[in-house]
Amino acid sequence: MLDLTPDRASLDPIEIASRDEISALQLERLKWSLRHAYDNVPHYRNSFDAAGAHPDDLKDLSDLAKFPFTVKSDLRDNYPFGMFAVPREKLARIHASSGTTGKPTVVGYTQNDVDMWASAVARSMRASGTRPGDMVHVAYGYGLFTGGLGAHYGAEKLGCTVVPVGGGMTARQITLIDDFKPTTIMVTPSYALSLLDSFREAGLDPRESSLQVGIFGAEPWTNAMRAEIEEAFDMHAVDIYGLSEVIGPGVANECVETKDGPTIWEDHFYPEIINPETGEPVADGEMGELVFTSLTKEAFPIIRYRTRDLSRLLPGTARSMRRMEKITGRSDDMIILRGVNVFPTQIEEQLMKVAALAPHFQIELSRDGRMDAMTVNVEAAGSDIGQAERRAAAGDLASRIKDVIGITATVSVQDVGGVARSQGKAVRVVDNRPK
Repeated sequence: MLDLTPDRASLDPIEIASRDEISALQLERLKWSLRHAYDNVPHYRNSFDAAGAHPDDLKDLSDLAKFPFTVKSDLRDNYPFGMFAVPREKLARIHASSGTTGKPTVVGYTQNDVDMWASAVARSMRASGTRPGDMVHVAYGYGLFTGGLGAHYGAEKLGCTVVPVGGGMTARQITLIDDFKPTTIMVTPSYALSLLDSFREAGLDPRESSLQVGIFGAEPWTNAMRAEIEEAFDMHAVDIYGLSEVIGPGVANECVETKDGPTIWEDHFYPEIINPETGEPVADGEMGELVFTSLTKEAFPIIRYRTRDLSRLLPGTARSMRRMEKITGRSDDMIILRGVNVFPTQIEEQLMKVAALAPHFQIELSRDGRMDAMTVNVEAAGSDIGQAERRAAAGDLASRIKDVIGITATVSVQDVGGVARSQGKAVRVVDNRPK
């Protein structure tokens, strides 16, 4: 793989500023953001008052812990526009979640917000090794989902040529990559695996493709999957992090020269880690739930938003700003099976160690009498894998799951293509247990 480390002269000065400079800027912006939310969003005025907290109480960054959390139900309770801090006619754009688990989560942006978002994504892409003038293949979904347009505007801001393909039509994606020769692809990691399969089905060597950088986000993925993708494509694979409630993609991004967890763009997003059970902040380096407060957003300020993502804060390396460990799971995606906490990424880690199995999987939960049961549906790595080798691979994976996670799971090995593919976020868990 090419050395794509960005020239330090191309970085924003704040990316390599001292911690004191970063903290001073955060305090100044945090005071503004709390006041902006309190003065313009009835929900925040009411929740702050109920907690006995006032924007003037913030004298130090640690004082943020005095303020109440924001959770997804708050956004749904104020559907559609109750969380906006500017009049609706001042909005440049609206995005929303799919609403599959209730009312959609609606977020809005002023033109300044859109510009800031584009700059954050451009910074993320530069950190990934993408350069002005590169061609970028955007395979995230467009529309109300923030992924496609977030990536698109960021790529344009960086000065790239954008191919706005969107999700789906996998064969067409392969043709365009082969014909147009993009150097960067932005896509979910699970869909990247689908593209990998299609490359091979088309008789194309993915290592001979033009791709040099893959920027993967929108779902948790492991370092084992990174290694699989990098080896298969001979390209750098880096993690981009974001969520629509905070801005969209571009809250944090890995640096290509270190690949040691996404650097949080702390000049716009203030991170905390809390104990998910007690809500109390924990020290940097300790595992817990990630919480974000926006520092510069006009239309949709977000104060202490509980992301449900599990991570920990780490010192900066390639940049002065702190890093977050790659997401290991979500507190609300956690499977509790016979008293054991299980995350899909744990299954993925073990699956990647079994050579006869492909990296596609789906977990199926069921109930046999009073006992919950887990079936891990996987695929053979090729059509030449016979039944005896499949049985051995299934036994190997089941043994690894038992040894590492502590649960007994049934492993079902399907033919190639037997596990449902995703054109967006992968559906990792199908819960068929009685409610």
